[in-house]
Amino acid sequence: MHIVCCLKQVPDTADVKIDSQTNTLIREGVESIMNPYDLVAVETAVRLKEKHECLISAVCMGPAQAESILRQALSLGVDKGILLSDRAFAGADTLATSYTLAQAVSMLDRQHQVDLIICGKQAIDGDTAQTGPGLATRLGFALLTYITGLESFKPSQRKIIVRRKVEEGQEVLEVNLPALITVELDLARPRRASLPGLMKSLRRKIEVWDKNAIEADAEQLGIKGSPTWVRRIGVPSPRAGGPTFNAAEGLQDAVDRSLDILFQDFFTADEPGVAEGEEHGKKFQGN
Repeated sequence: MHIVCCLKQVPDTADVKIDSQTNTLIREGVESIMNPYDLVAVETAVRLKEKHECLISAVCMGPAQAESILRQALSLGVDKGILLSDRAFAGADTLATSYTLAQAVSMLDRQHQVDLIICGKQAIDGDTAQTGPGLATRLGFALLTYITGLESFKPSQRKIIVRRKVEEGQEVLEVNLPALITVELDLARPRRASLPGLMKSLRRKIEVWDKNAIEADAEQLGIKGSPTWVRRIGVPSPRAGGPTFNAAEGLQDAVDRSLDILFQDFFTADEPGVAEGEEHGKKFQGN
């Protein structure tokens, strides 16, 4: 049994900065973390490993610094870490990213048949939720998205039963393996790595694969293979805070001023019923 987790290193959303010239995220000097949804994917894979005999491989496309999240995955129970790193991969949109990942998974499948791929629902720096479905489509795997519960996993029968989120509520689906699932945050609470696990992860080897290692078509990689691009991106202008009312300085005055502002918001001078609203406010204040 072989499970593959697809990981992404993302900037901590508490400190996002934008380059206005290139319309890209500034990653230098910004703390990077494993995408939170992908951390749930790792936890889900490790729990399956604890119940069923299986191998877990983690794959991440990114620069050399992305090795840190692969070591984090190893410390949590993942068996093998693969870093896809090549200048040719840079600037990839979700289409080119899914192609690169599909090539890597195909190489892993040659070594040991891949039965299940687990991805985070989306990356917090892009929020597209497209890479997982794109990867499943390229590989021809059954696709299950927005997973909130793993009802049953039956490797011997080559079946998986999951609970997924839909607009009307939830639905339970059963599909045959191989399959790809994208997971929600509430599927599992990630564990903390043990000290022995952390120490072992530091000594483990991370394999680095370039475009040649995955036998990729250069025309489908990076910017060349990306038909979409960001036209403009920016940080929203800071919003001024609303009015404040300090009851300690005068309870009745605070109530009166808050009601005045509420009625200004709900009524305008050109709308009928303004006088009635104002009168209602006066009566409320008098009471």
